[in-house]
Amino acid sequence: MTRRKTSPIWHPFTQHALQPDMVKIERGEGAYLFAADGRRIIDAISSWWVVTHGHCHPPIVRAIQQQAEQLNQIIFAGHTHEPAEQVASAMLKLAPRGLDYVFFSDSGSTSVEVALKMALGYWHNIGEPRSRIVVMQHSYHGDTIGAMSVGARGVFNAAYGPLLFDVATVPFPSEGQERETLDALEAVCRDKPAAFIVEPLILGAGGMLMYPAWVLKEMKRICEAFGVWFIADEVMTGWGRTGTLFACEQADVTPDIACYSKGLTGGALPLAVTLCREEIFEAHFSQDRSRTFFHSSSYTANPIACAAAKANLDLWNDPAVAGRVAAVATMQEKALTPFRADDRFKNVRRTGTITALELDVRDGGYLAGIGPKLLAFFGNRGLLLRPLGNTIYVMPPYCVTQADLDEIYAAIVEAADL
Repeated sequence: MTRRKTSPIWHPFTQHALQPDMVKIERGEGAYLFAADGRRIIDAISSWWVVTHGHCHPPIVRAIQQQAEQLNQIIFAGHTHEPAEQVASAMLKLAPRGLDYVFFSDSGSTSVEVALKMALGYWHNIGEPRSRIVVMQHSYHGDTIGAMSVGARGVFNAAYGPLLFDVATVPFPSEGQERETLDALEAVCRDKPAAFIVEPLILGAGGMLMYPAWVLKEMKRICEAFGVWFIADEVMTGWGRTGTLFACEQADVTPDIACYSKGLTGGALPLAVTLCREEIFEAHFSQDRSRTFFHSSSYTANPIACAAAKANLDLWNDPAVAGRVAAVATMQEKALTPFRADDRFKNVRRTGTITALELDVRDGGYLAGIGPKLLAFFGNRGLLLRPLGNTIYVMPPYCVTQADLDEIYAAIVEAADL
């Protein structure tokens, strides 16, 4: 086919043959993006789930500016700095009790890679090598090799199959079939795998699939009973998205290893942390240098990113922020009410501030034919909505207004007639 080259940039998750022209954004403010052609766009998905308080939130911007004038980068091996120390201390206070150490990285994918290596390193270093990882059906944990390996096999990673390691998979706990999932997890845990990794309460890229907190609690209990490390991938589910600061709070569980990113800096800069229990750190603590945890990146704990994260963490100590999250959750639930009686939609659902619903079409799934049409339709309505095939979801920043949501859901109603 004839290729029309408009830019040398290769964009992520973009089929350039179908979408040759990118929307150029000049600035962001609150819940809005402003395009070069003058359009105001409502950011209904928090720019890939990262923006929490709003674009260019003043306290975070000020922290970035101040830190950039003092220390912008330092190798983190053998060195530390105050922003990183502050972030680590604040994270341990906010995260579920029982997590003791903080390892910095750059993205959700790398935080998952760190978690997997921590779990495998533990078993290796105590002389009981275990290599099997247990995952959940439809899961997604990122696009690096380890993260793809523990995600669902399918269109996202079909081309890279030879690189991926084998995993054990338990079924998604669909309503009425939760016991099947729990029984499958218990069965595979009897074979002593290294770890079980799961997205708590909501599976994101797998289709915004939701399950109840009691299932999460039972999964943690099973892992604990069989001595299997429980890894919570809260990259997307953290920072209020599920209604609480972290999803694990709703099940009253403390993961053995937890991954946090996306909203860690309020969406301002890339940064991630992986938290773990003391036992995992201690298994790597030795005079023997071969037991070192061999993982890093050049920008580990970048001071400017850490300064943004510290400013964001300070905001979460303000009760008004939790109040705002609750208000958005309430508005979202109200917005869903008419869709529950509209037979053009199915599986209408909400957890916290996230809503999702599916257009009842013949070819569902991520590659549903309606997907590109929906993307273009919403773009023409001045909305940043990026459906997962026929699944439309709304995950706005917490500064979103009722008027914004009215506009978003009015467009979703119209989209049913495409």
